Amino acid sequence: MSKFAKKKDGEIPAVSTASLPDIVFMLLFFFMTVTVMKDSSLKVENVLPNASEVKKLEKKDRVIYIYVGKPTREYEKTFGTEPKIQLNDKFASASEVGDYILMERAKKPQELQNVLTTSLKVDKNASMGLISDIKQELRKVNALKVNYTTYEGDAFNNLQ
Repeated sequence: MSKFAKKKDGEIPAVSTASLPDIVFMLLFFFMTVTVMKDSSLKVENVLPNASEVKKLEKKDRVIYIYVGKPTREYEKTFGTEPKIQLNDKFASASEVGDYILMERAKKPQELQNVLTTSLKVDKNASMGLISDIKQELRKVNALKVNYTTYEGDAFNNLQ
């Protein structure tokens, strides 16, 4: 008699699924932590101008966005074709910008409230009068750190 038994018909052992729930939950927690929710949907057409001197903002949590542009096609019938201001997910007038900034500033932690930047994402065909009105409202609430969002490129392309 031999001490070694021969394998019968080459059966494949069953795959252990004991660690499968651990793997699934680990993947679930990973995607939950790295996913960023979209803040607002854009309701204005926003073709940004080009600029030659561009600097990237480092910390996005210190930025308050204001969008300016012509309403998209689905909102043209209601709001017309003149450039409008979008604050979060609603259209607003220039006089509402100050209250919006104060409200957004109050949502931020105390140590960030003095270092907030207001980023204007303005369509290149928007009138400067509307931008001037927004800047006047920003001055009233002491939001003096203003950034204009642009694309990097030749500034002379904006003239076309």
